[in-house]
Amino acid sequence: MGIVRAVCISERKGERKRVVDAITLREDYGVEEDVHAGSGRQVSLLAVESVDIMRPRMPELAAGDFAENILVEGLPLTRCKVGDQLAAGPDILLEITQIGKTCHSKCNIHKTVGFCIMPTEGVFAKVLRGGVLRAGDAVAMTEG
Repeated sequence: MGIVRAVCISERKGERKRVVDAITLREDYGVEEDVHAGSGRQVSLLAVESVDIMRPRMPELAAGDFAENILVEGLPLTRCKVGDQLAAGPDILLEITQIGKTCHSKCNIHKTVGFCIMPTEGVFAKVLRGGVLRAGDAVAMTEG
């Protein structure tokens, strides 16, 4: 079981997401008020442990810098497979739809450090059952 460390949104593609107190996930839509809602990549997740790989070269990294909606600690997201399900908060159920993504342009992190973790360690999901999610909520793999 893991813990949600931050929830984040952004209104425009290509920008860092900002930390908010809570996000509302809507079934088959994504995160309300987020630029990727309604798209194929409804929700993005990243593990704190993956961000920590980058910290020696960029200690100032903050939640949302990789444009993740949900930053999780203690759950091995890199072991997820397409079709796996995650239960989050009191009501939410997500299904993994994509592992990693193709970056068509090098982000500022890639330019600074020489690599980025989202293409290999970012996880994307669709919302099967919505609800409100906050930092401190639990997240766990479920039997799909």
